[in-house]
Amino acid sequence: MLLLDPYEVRRDFPIFARKVHGKQLIYFDNAATSQRPVQVIEAVDSFYRSLNANIGRSVHELALAATEAYEAARKVVAAFIGAKPDELVFTKNTTESINLAAYSLLASGLVRSGNEILVTRMEHHSNLLPWVRVARLAGAKLKVVEVTDDGRLDLDDFRRKLTDKVRVLAVTHVSNVTGVVNPVKELCEEARSRGALCLVDGAQSVPHMRVDVSRIKPDFLAFSGHKMLGPMGIGGLYIKRELAEKLEPPFPGGGAISLVECGVEECRAEWLQAPHKFEAGTPNVAGAVGLSAAVEYLERIGMESIEAHERRLTEKALGILQELGVTVYGPLDVKDRVGVVSFNVGKLTPHEVAQLLDSEGIAVRSGHHCALPLVKRLGTPLGTVRASFYLYNTLEELDVFEEALRKILVIAS
Repeated sequence: MLLLDPYEVRRDFPIFARKVHGKQLIYFDNAATSQRPVQVIEAVDSFYRSLNANIGRSVHELALAATEAYEAARKVVAAFIGAKPDELVFTKNTTESINLAAYSLLASGLVRSGNEILVTRMEHHSNLLPWVRVARLAGAKLKVVEVTDDGRLDLDDFRRKLTDKVRVLAVTHVSNVTGVVNPVKELCEEARSRGALCLVDGAQSVPHMRVDVSRIKPDFLAFSGHKMLGPMGIGGLYIKRELAEKLEPPFPGGGAISLVECGVEECRAEWLQAPHKFEAGTPNVAGAVGLSAAVEYLERIGMESIEAHERRLTEKALGILQELGVTVYGPLDVKDRVGVVSFNVGKLTPHEVAQLLDSEGIAVRSGHHCALPLVKRLGTPLGTVRASFYLYNTLEELDVFEEALRKILVIAS
């Protein structure tokens, strides 16, 4: 494993040339969205300049070339998560991916009255609200697995609630609030042993560690391109091939069918094979091409190197916060988490701290992070300040972060 040089990496990111309030930008909001390297920006630009056409429809040369570029992108992105190309559906983001999975199960009758859906208290709203609605529409029951005081999944509670009535387990791989890494391989195994399907929210894991669906063996895995150096408006949903064959597409339309026939009183449709039956309408072709470029960039550096670099950053950040005596949420052992660190400073609100950090050129997130059930459980209903790291962040940036926090502590005292 090669040691990652963040200063070399930063040369590929034009945004780091800008100043914020007259100071060098320090971007610690990567859990919300990452920045884009020139390689991704140029890939999208090149598509629109030289390949732009609708795909899977026309037989002219430009359309065939655009279709080829789209399907080539699918192969690259699928391989990145250990999947086959026909197991990867392109979506616009993790939220759409999870909704697609949830409503496919509903449309196919695989979630029905009397069933149970199991989620956890640490879920992002995007892996909670779709299941709330589908449970209500199906007449199923939603159950919530609790977390411990330090934000870890309560595995005893999970096993108590994983009954034979559970048809779906929806669980995040990595918490976007505490950075806690869940043992999703084991969770999926246990769910499968009870006859349940397992959806893994990989929004915070796929960009930062090696995620291999052939090892984890989920039924679904959802992720977003914009959190992994790719464009906004593109994401992915892995669907296990055997399951995809059984599912009805919940959002039908053009480009997803092999046949439509209409009689006097009714119409019927026959779907294309997966993944195309789930991709009705014109997809974000340029986004897929850009995401493919992002994946190639990450692979060139190496996910193991990226993970190791973020671990060094996280270890230093946790040390700084503990030394300063601020409240940190989640486990303090770096081996149990990724580069997402939530904290609060004295009596200042999270938004006040974030604004003060912004005045020093440091971008962080503040609030409940679309995870209200978790932040309330952690005893901080106004939310937290969240610093989150990526491959282009440096240890020296954390020195600036520490000095800014020291100034804030004087204000808070």
